[in-house]
Amino acid sequence: MNIDSIENGYVIDHIPAGKAMSVYEVLRLSKLSCQVAIITNAKSKKQQSKDIIKINELIDFDLDLIAFIAPNATVNIIKDGKRIEKKKLSLPQKLTNVVRCPNPRCICNNEAIDHVFKLTDSKGTYRCLYCETKV
Repeated sequence: MNIDSIENGYVIDHIPAGKAMSVYEVLRLSKLSCQVAIITNAKSKKQQSKDIIKINELIDFDLDLIAFIAPNATVNIIKDGKRIEKKKLSLPQKLTNVVRCPNPRCICNNEAIDHVFKLTDSKGTYRCLYCETKV
């Protein structure tokens, strides 16, 4: 398998195995016109296996969305073929319109308002702002 190196872009590393497509979807990478490589079940020294996403363009995206799906992931920023920065992610305090409330009677499922969730503990538990249902 040959996946070229990146000249300018991002390498999202240490995604738990099987979660790369979730990151791909939440970042809406299918809307991009640049090259995106998804590597699944790569061998890892820290984990048994991991997923990796390579994006061959410097774009704006929300790192909090990645942290919600893969809190231990890292984002390497590549410029001129060299890593210039490695970002460790942390869970966002608030998520807006990332997931839907599972409570069918919640106001956000019945009115035209945002689906907002707040982080309620250090374990990564999010609760709906309106009905407090856990996600």
